[in-house]
Amino acid sequence: MLGALFDVHGVRAVVTGAASGIGFAMAEVLADCGASVTLADIDSELLERAGGILTDRGAVVRAVNCDVSNEASVEALFAEVEGELGGVDVVFANAGIAGITGWADGESGEQLGSVEQSGFDRVIAVNLRGVLFTMKHAAGVMKRQGSGRIIVTASIAGIRPDPVVSYGHAASKAAVLHLVRQSALELASDGVLVNAICPGPIKGTRIGTGAMLDPEPELEGRWVTTIPLQRMGTPRT
Repeated sequence: MLGALFDVHGVRAVVTGAASGIGFAMAEVLADCGASVTLADIDSELLERAGGILTDRGAVVRAVNCDVSNEASVEALFAEVEGELGGVDVVFANAGIAGITGWADGESGEQLGSVEQSGFDRVIAVNLRGVLFTMKHAAGVMKRQGSGRIIVTASIAGIRPDPVVSYGHAASKAAVLHLVRQSALELASDGVLVNAICPGPIKGTRIGTGAMLDPEPELEGRWVTTIPLQRMGTPRT
């Protein structure tokens, strides 16, 4: 039934942050519905595992190690996909991290130290520049084709203040949303559509919890109090 409703046979898709969580769930759905999916992630071990799961099910997938915060790595990803497949139809710019704690953590002034600054820089490098690099090189391919779809994972924390996530994560996702709006305006005339999704708290992701782990009960409890349904989501729901 899913394949009949969302048949994407022949579609060439790239998913970043595809080794786990929302990225893997999206890659899985695309592959199950017939797309040729390139899974990109910085974690080689988890990437190999994710690719193996889908390949064992008969999906047409390839796995490419990629650090989205490094433009050369992203450029190489799209060059490889375009060289092998002739183009890219759908890109899901999903890779992201939490990275740093909030103002309330640590002693007075500690959050302004060099360690915290480097953490903030890393969040911006992955969440904002990583999306920018992914969109830039995806759009380069798509503009030559005259068509394409780019979907970006932002966050509800980019829309309004969030009592659980850090200022770095929230600031990066707010910037991502405006980047998406501006890019959608600028790329529309080239036949490239750009949209964002804004998930709330999701189990089974690596944002602040480690690889393929759910949050600790205390953290989950803090998140649950902010959700009307009183439960966290999962990559599938």
